[in-house]
Amino acid sequence: MNRFLLFFACLSICSAENPAAQAAQKWRIAHERAILAEFTELLAIPNIASDTANIRRNAAAVAAILEKRGVHTRLLETPGAPPVVYGEIATPGATRTIVFYAHYDGQPLDPKEWATDPWKPVIKDDRIWARSASDDKAPIIAIATALDGLRDAKIPLGSNIKFVFEGEEEAGSKHLDKIIAANKELLKADVWLICDGPVHQSRRQQIVFGARGVTMLDITLYGPHHELHSGHYGNWAPNPAMMLARLLASMKDDNGKVLVDGFYTGIAPLSETEKRAIAEAPDVDEDLKHELWLGSTEGGGRKLVDMLNLPSLNVRGMGSSRIGAQASNVIPATATASIDMRLVKGMDHTATEKRVIEHIRKQGFFIVDHDPDQDTLMSHAKVAKVVSKEGGYNAERTSMDLPISRLVLRTADSIKGPVVKLPTMGGSVPLYMISQILGSPTITVPIANHDNNQHSFNENIRLQNLWDGIDLMAAMLAMHD
Repeated sequence: MNRFLLFFACLSICSAENPAAQAAQKWRIAHERAILAEFTELLAIPNIASDTANIRRNAAAVAAILEKRGVHTRLLETPGAPPVVYGEIATPGATRTIVFYAHYDGQPLDPKEWATDPWKPVIKDDRIWARSASDDKAPIIAIATALDGLRDAKIPLGSNIKFVFEGEEEAGSKHLDKIIAANKELLKADVWLICDGPVHQSRRQQIVFGARGVTMLDITLYGPHHELHSGHYGNWAPNPAMMLARLLASMKDDNGKVLVDGFYTGIAPLSETEKRAIAEAPDVDEDLKHELWLGSTEGGGRKLVDMLNLPSLNVRGMGSSRIGAQASNVIPATATASIDMRLVKGMDHTATEKRVIEHIRKQGFFIVDHDPDQDTLMSHAKVAKVVSKEGGYNAERTSMDLPISRLVLRTADSIKGPVVKLPTMGGSVPLYMISQILGSPTITVPIANHDNNQHSFNENIRLQNLWDGIDLMAAMLAMHD
């Protein structure tokens, strides 16, 4: 018990060591109502990347938020892409440039799944409920409020500051590389701070030095030309839903190991510093199992923090005929699964796709990339349409041993004591575009709660996470050696 009290006493002392965070906290306490009003106004603008008109409304609103703080802004554009909102603040005498990255677009949704209207933010149970409340409009408001707090306290920025707020991240950042390449000199920096993702499941702040890459495939298998009566044709006409179940089962063993030949080829080893950081991370597995009602996990007993540093293959959705009250006694005509592969550093997303497609071929399927005609279906016992989804990209990881990495960690530690530091987060952000095109390292400084329902219905952010995020952003804005 004494050690427990000592730990929290240390947190209080450490919190007082960062004047920028303290100034932001003081400002926030005095202006909470105005902060929440600005946030909910931004959240009320629908932000699906394909909704061009509303995406432009979001870009204009984000630009206005920055301009209100005296930030010089403009839109970076390329044909067919949502604009990137760019802003900059020149700091006299600064020898370092930091880019703060976030995105203002959100995942698609079905309003019927939500308990409340996703575009009418609701504050209840100490959380804000709305699409993109956590992923990823919260950091934009946190940064803006941090600027207010620093200015009020007359605390100078520690670097030249630039902002890159993207409008296509949830659609795979398909045009971000073109925008970065067209603005290389403008966007080059000593570090990009990626303001996206959740804090650690222990609710401690975490700093993450990499993100997994991602690639996605849609797989459709075929049975009869149209649905058939399951009594008249069962045991004779092939059932594509059953074939799909077998195909997917062939891709992983019972412990979650991917069985696709060569899937783990090329993985870059972890450094000793990275291994030590993983070993020091809080053990949250049993708490998470209880929270998520899990009687078991994949990985053969390995912890979540270990598994995040390995690639994964996930079935993200399946469909064939109908279920529930609409179910009928038929043999389906088709069955489709959508899978995603999360990649770690050293893997190539295109090569990974090819390996999975080759695995499907080895299971006896004739592969096509379009709906097959009668001749194709009758010429082959099993046909699979495999379509690669746009927007795949590779993983990236920044060394924890770089001077800028150590500075970010020291700054984060100075707010509320030691943070959790991890080599890789589970989610995917196109960090490789930044490192490959610009040569700039990336470090992720997330603020959202781990239980935010990110990418699903009833997305939310805890108010305390928003408040803590304001403190963190203030510390990063004022960060100096």
